[in-house]
Amino acid sequence: MSVVRAGVVSTRRSLFYCLIGVLVTTGVVGMFLAMFGVNRVITGLLVGAVGGFAAGVALFVRDVIELHEHAIYARTPFRSSTVSWDRVVAGRFTLDEHARWALALDLNGESADELVLLSIPPVIRPVTGAYDMRKREQVSEIREMLRAKRIPITVLPEIAGALNQHWQIAPPTTR
Repeated sequence: MSVVRAGVVSTRRSLFYCLIGVLVTTGVVGMFLAMFGVNRVITGLLVGAVGGFAAGVALFVRDVIELHEHAIYARTPFRSSTVSWDRVVAGRFTLDEHARWALALDLNGESADELVLLSIPPVIRPVTGAYDMRKREQVSEIREMLRAKRIPITVLPEIAGALNQHWQIAPPTTR
């Protein structure tokens, strides 16, 4: 079974990553101006923009949840944690506080909480682009991984109906 990549970057962390990108851009522009003078401001802006964009992308790429055969790894750029499959009680596909569909795992243990794998806008039409296709693939991959691990999944009826109708993902079967 392959590795399934998922994860949701919170708004707070997104703003922090964007701030780091802006700071890198500003630093590179300042460095160019100090080294080459005011005549190289356009070159400094271009190189700074590339550096800031690269720093932001690197931070977003590192912020991921990976479902492996033996464990779940939750990584951010500054820390990493491992969750054993034994801690996963169930999966659920419900509405979150922003009226988006959230696919989360309920965990038990000393700090019983949840691990949000996906947060997508409600599906109201068939796949229309790369974003929809990737999210459809992620939902299918996560569902297959949870099925292989024999973890029960609860799906709200309206979500199951929309996934079946628009993305041709059949609702989970009960055993």
